[in-house]
Amino acid sequence: MSDRASIESLQTERLRALLTSLRAGNDFYRDRLAKVDLGNSPTLADFVAKMPFTTKMDLVWDREEFPPYGSNLTYPLRRYSRFCQSSGTTRGPLPTLDTTESWSAMLDCWDRVYEAAGVGPGDKVFFAFSFGPFLGFWTAFESATRRGNLSIPGGGLSSKARLQAMVAHGVDVLCCTPTYAMRLGELFASHANDETAAFRLKKIIVAGEPGGSLPEVRERLSGLWKGARVFDHHGMTETGPVTYEHPDRPLALCVIEEAYFAEIIDRETQTEVAPGQKGELVLTTLTRTACPLLRYRTGDLVEKSFFSPDEGPPVLCLEGGILGRVDEMVVIRGVNVYPTAVEKIIRGFPEVVEFQVVQTTRQSMAELEVRIEADAKAKPDLAGRIQRELADAFTLRIPVTVVESGELPRYEFKSRRWVRQ
Repeated sequence: MSDRASIESLQTERLRALLTSLRAGNDFYRDRLAKVDLGNSPTLADFVAKMPFTTKMDLVWDREEFPPYGSNLTYPLRRYSRFCQSSGTTRGPLPTLDTTESWSAMLDCWDRVYEAAGVGPGDKVFFAFSFGPFLGFWTAFESATRRGNLSIPGGGLSSKARLQAMVAHGVDVLCCTPTYAMRLGELFASHANDETAAFRLKKIIVAGEPGGSLPEVRERLSGLWKGARVFDHHGMTETGPVTYEHPDRPLALCVIEEAYFAEIIDRETQTEVAPGQKGELVLTTLTRTACPLLRYRTGDLVEKSFFSPDEGPPVLCLEGGILGRVDEMVVIRGVNVYPTAVEKIIRGFPEVVEFQVVQTTRQSMAELEVRIEADAKAKPDLAGRIQRELADAFTLRIPVTVVESGELPRYEFKSRRWVRQ
């Protein structure tokens, strides 16, 4: 796409500046760069052809060898002022440090998220987060305050107290995970009164789970919140905010390409896929230079596409958002099954209040079972209808069982609906 020359030119300029900084002061990447012949003015093609990938385990091993922060620090430690850490499902939480400049660069990325969602200067934004050490909470909140929005933190409050605060302050925008937006929405619907009748939430900005780009989840959220529009985006502690949803291209995530050089690669050949094909998202941070990542294999499964806005060149998009994790696929009797594909089907039944997928191994073979909670209006054949839909989609018999109301767990942050036993 020759009309993408302006984007690629900016990415090349920023990549070269980043590499110069890393050669000068970053112990983690200095040796790696010394082993590849990129020269002083590499092109993006040179970078892709010669620079090896960075993996999550590279970061884990680095922090174990150089505790507590690792060696991926471009500047002296005294320049770093921000601390965050990932959830650490691999080998414990991974701390990440940022300078004021790198932190500000991530707030700039959040500006793109808010601008695309149409969040105006007078909008009040409520953050239904616990405000732990996860990067997404703090960057979202600080970007909104920097923009001049009245930003209301909901940490330390019960769901009922959060809902009461949203109504009392006339909140316009809610930021949280799709799961928790649904939980609050169900609470909102069940506590209807004169005070809540006049409340109208305008927008819901979600992240943290693939459900934000599933039509079934979005329709459910919009219905619970009286027509509020849902906007998805995604990011991670290792990289920062990566994508936003353009209002003219729903159900796709646009990459913030001035801040990230993104590749979508075939897992087997490790080469770039064509538009319309699926692959693993690989990211290079261009503006978060204090703790950068070069060709970081995110593990996110995405579909490559492009979006041409009214003004400007085509933008790289992830069709359908984050489709799942490449390491989450399970093989059930020879059929490849992704958790997001199962959720998409279950969420197509609005009578389902909550669900859980249990994966077991019997005689060395993986099996699935679905447990659901149904609302009071659900018909007795709900489990059977879901089971038939799953069978049609996967050519598998996946038992579906209705459990008592309140039996399944509820989540505030990322849900854990797929249980392995």
